[in-house]
Amino acid sequence: MTINTTVIGTPHSSTSVVFSILDVLASVGRDWEMMHGLPVLAPVFDVSMRTENGAPYWDVNGRKVTPDGMLHENPEPDLIVVPNLQLDPNGGFPEEYRKTAEWIAAAHERGAIITSVCSGAIFLGAAGLLDNKEATTHWGYAEMLRQTFPKVTVRCERFLVPVGEGHRVVTAGGHSAWTDLMLYLITRYAGADEARRIAKIYLIDPHNEGQLTYASLTSGRSHDDQLIAAAQVWAAENYDAPSPVAAMAERAQMTERGFLRRFKKATGQAPTDYIQTLRVEEAKQLLETTAMPIEDISADIGYSEPSSFRAAFRKRVGLSASAYRKKWQALAPEG
Repeated sequence: MTINTTVIGTPHSSTSVVFSILDVLASVGRDWEMMHGLPVLAPVFDVSMRTENGAPYWDVNGRKVTPDGMLHENPEPDLIVVPNLQLDPNGGFPEEYRKTAEWIAAAHERGAIITSVCSGAIFLGAAGLLDNKEATTHWGYAEMLRQTFPKVTVRCERFLVPVGEGHRVVTAGGHSAWTDLMLYLITRYAGADEARRIAKIYLIDPHNEGQLTYASLTSGRSHDDQLIAAAQVWAAENYDAPSPVAAMAERAQMTERGFLRRFKKATGQAPTDYIQTLRVEEAKQLLETTAMPIEDISADIGYSEPSSFRAAFRKRVGLSASAYRKKWQALAPEG
């Protein structure tokens, strides 16, 4: 059985990811066999890239892209892949793609498996496929997904989240998580041995550690509360203070309880979580760029007990501080 597969194209899609998905799925049953002098097998995936109107478009980098056809020319796909989208993380779902989202929802209703990469999860949210379910997306779009579709439980620490009856909805996390999704789909339709062969051909390593280790501090929710904005500016320079939340409340001339409520309303985070995030982000920079002992880093960013720092770091990053240093300093040029 050949899996009729549609990859969604849009002017906001990353062309490199779109065509990488097309290439990898088309290679299943072919490339390994060609490299080893074996008979080429029947295609597992009949894959095409389609858009709502089928017309050529220019991507975000100004490259002309020609789709294989219109969505409605392939009315009953078995599998749909929505690649990542270059969108404003502070915006909502682009209404220009509403009809495409409706087409995806109708295809799912007919039995298709719907998958997304990175910010492509926004399409699945607009199609109503993530309500009351877990989903992942790129860490930079996690807040956008939460705000736009509040019924979704966002698990941005995970690279791959299959959900629903028969796991007919699958979201993949970061920009490069298209590789994890491809290995998952190849395993699902062609078996683990074929997935391993494709991984060897394309030098793909699954992101088993999740994507928290790649995440950095984002600007957070936009707001117009000048008092809280001033507190955030102060915190950026004084997160190592012994009691920074109490100090922020005092500077704002508010009780701690009142300040907590106002800060969370404006930013979506409790002030203690905000301070922890600032501290961990600074620790990541020090681990990446210096040889400071971890105990000294802990004290430098405001933790009186190294054990508290280690626990907070692992919770937010998904790796121990020492493992994080080893991972990223391996990329540093040799002296």
